Amino acid sequence: MTDGLTSVLFVCLGNICRSPTADAVFRQRVQARGLEGRIRVDSCGTAPWHVGKPPDPRSVAAARARGYDLSPLRARQLCWEDYFDFDYLLAMDESNLEVLRREAPLDYAGHIGLLLDFAPEATEREVPDPYYGEGDGFVRVLELVEAASEGLLAEIARREQS
Repeated sequence: MTDGLTSVLFVCLGNICRSPTADAVFRQRVQARGLEGRIRVDSCGTAPWHVGKPPDPRSVAAARARGYDLSPLRARQLCWEDYFDFDYLLAMDESNLEVLRREAPLDYAGHIGLLLDFAPEATEREVPDPYYGEGDGFVRVLELVEAASEGLLAEIARREQS
């Protein structure tokens, strides 16, 4: 919000499955369109359990199979400064959305919402947490994030034009 870039922060619980997947997918879409000088991307979790750890190996494998690289990412926890540094705080589910809203400063002027709000064709409103499931859950996360990424890029382009 302070550097002239549009900034997007993807948020889940532990920052090892859903939000790093969204980070990598959206970052690749931004780079493919030559927008890396205009859009900044990051991810975090609302809980501290995995701080400093790489993404879940199942997330890494599912992403790699579709051409995304999660390997440089490390988990971090949401912090107060994020509200001043990011235009979009996008939660993967209602629980994390509630944390974002509850902890937001009263004067936060950015957008706090669900990532899947940018995927109107999706039948879900939440990106399901695949952590306790099998490999197909990680693929579903990718499908949902890919759909929402296109909608989010369109929204950012629309806002920049107005």
